[in-house]
Parts: sequence; structure tokens; C-alpha cells
Amino acid sequence: MLLLAGLGNPGPKYAGNRHNIGFMAVDEIVRRHGFARFRTRFHALVATGNIAGRKVMAMKPTTFMNDSGRAVGAALRFHKLAPADLVVVYDELDLEPGKLRVKRGGGNAGHKGLQSLDAHIGPDYWRVRIGIGHPGDKRLVESYVLKDFTRQERPRFRRLVAAIAEAWPSFVAGDENRFMNKVVTLTEPPRRTEAPPAAGAPGGA
Repeated sequence: MLLLAGLGNPGPKYAGNRHNIGFMAVDEIVRRHGFARFRTRFHALVATGNIAGRKVMAMKPTTFMNDSGRAVGAALRFHKLAPADLVVVYDELDLEPGKLRVKRGGGNAGHKGLQSLDAHIGPDYWRVRIGIGHPGDKRLVESYVLKDFTRQERPRFRRLVAAIAEAWPSFVAGDENRFMNKVVTLTEPPRRTEAPPAAGAPGGA
């Protein structure tokens, strides 16, 4: 089984925050792939389904971001899963808005949710990092991540979340590179190509 954990803060007050992009991605994966309805377990909202022939349990901790590891750790222990069976989707300040990167293991770069996960289960889990950009001043970070996406930002992130959900079977099947490439293909606008000049037009035959 694969455990998919989105990071965020529970409740409608935080639903549209940049810090909650992990919840948004999990919600779309659950919707797109016909998971069972969310229910409360492990200090989280949990839904299960099957993707690419593998059982996937999606969870959104209700412990608030800074204590995410308590919920995720409880689920891992109950199902006797290793950290390598976990993929965490979260916001990344050090990536440009709308960019996506995947890696296993690594540091937490001061992310409170990752710090909690590392304390409860160690760092050897998969990370899907969704870039939200940086406000440019460390003093502004807390207020920046706890604000909603702007009207201009929302279409880009809706497209990204939809692309993550559509490409998710590739990740579940173990092909992380194909997953990332598909997300890029689905989110980057097609390149415009110049039509050849018509015959008799300037530059034509």
C-alpha cells in the first residue's frame, strides 16, 4: 500500500491558503480516481482507493501543520509501512510558483510540517514539492503562506493540481520521471509555431 499525505491546516479558514496546496492536491486525486469518502482516522481525514493496481490511502492530517507527523506516524505504524511507502505533497517556498519537483529523502528547509514528520518517522520518505514562490523577506513568510492564492494565481494552481491528479498513476506505478514529465506537459502552454508565408506573400515563393 502507498500512503499519500497532503500537508495543510484543517478547517475552512485555511482552505484556500498557499500552505494548503498539499490538501488541494490530495482532494483532487481522491475525486479524480473515485476513492471512498473521507472518514476520520489517525488524527486525519482518510480516504482509500486503487490506482495502477495498487491500494492508496490518502490522508489530510487534522492536527495542524506543525504536528503533521503525529497523524502520519500513527498511520504508518498501524499499517506496518516503511517511510519509503509514504509520499508527502506540500508547498515549497524555494520553488517558483507552479513548479513541481519530486525526490526521496532530504532536509526540511525549515518547513514546519516536514520538521514534524522527520521527528516522528525520519526523513526517508517521498516528497512532491509544489512551488509557491517566496515573498522575498523571511519576516513575511508566515503571513505569506497563510494567505489565500491571489485571483491571478488561482488558475495556474488549479491547472497544476488537476495535472498532478491526472498523472498520479505514473507515480503509483513507480515511474517518478514520467509523472513529472506528464505534469509539465499538461501545465505548460503549447509553443506557438509560425505558419509558413503564403505563396506570393513577402518571403514566400
